[in-house]
Amino acid sequence: MNKRMKNRHYIIIILSLLIVGCKNTPQNQDPIPNHDTFKIASKEVKETRIINVWTPPSYENSSESFPVLYMPDGGIKEDFPHIANTLSKLIEEKSIPPMILVGIENTKRRRDLTGFSETESDAQYCPLTDGAKDFRAFITKELFNEIDKRYRTNTVKGIIGESLAGLFVMETFMLNPELFNFYIAFDPSLWWNDHYLVTNSKQLFEKFPDTEVTLWFAGSSAEDISRYTKELAQVLKNDAPHKLTWNYSDAPNEKHHTIFRALKEEALTWTLNK
Repeated sequence: MNKRMKNRHYIIIILSLLIVGCKNTPQNQDPIPNHDTFKIASKEVKETRIINVWTPPSYENSSESFPVLYMPDGGIKEDFPHIANTLSKLIEEKSIPPMILVGIENTKRRRDLTGFSETESDAQYCPLTDGAKDFRAFITKELFNEIDKRYRTNTVKGIIGESLAGLFVMETFMLNPELFNFYIAFDPSLWWNDHYLVTNSKQLFEKFPDTEVTLWFAGSSAEDISRYTKELAQVLKNDAPHKLTWNYSDAPNEKHHTIFRALKEEALTWTLNK
């Protein structure tokens, strides 16, 4: 294979991975657990959003208040069933404490999960509108209050996501770390905006609040993602905020579409026992 063909082959691989990162990953057919569903007419994103909520088995027979795990890609045909079932299993095994899961069903995923970008080529895959800012405002200004009204919650909040949802998790962690107590991101699309979050990570970490935060993130064999997750892990080794507890799981044997299911129990167990 000559040099031109090698370069063309490499470009095709990268473009394929970028496109995958902007799409919903097809999910296996998981059993749908008992759950609540309601709608919120949001002023922040200017549309009605569908919310799915799973409560742990002990919720009905106690007066206890519970932590809440928020999840983009949280539709019934998305990641909500398999994460709810995983939580149920881990709670039953006493591997993690009981908690409430809140899934946010997608409408315009590419818009909601990507922040600003000055990289024109990104527009081929996702809008350059900083929709993540509005989506984050919807979660923190509207959804938090609605969940607290409807359910017995305590003050502990976390967020979990993969691919573009992982990018949203990491952007929230790095720009507004005070919003959640813990963050879990699988194969986050850190290539977005010419890998802005990684390039500026040292400066962003210097502005971290003096509060305890937990981060778990992972990278698969996807070259356009793993190079940046590894780079960020190295920055954290040298310059992690003082009260940040973090872990990076390098998973070169997993692909972009397998890493979520392969490492979800590891991620939840490590994070929720810190």
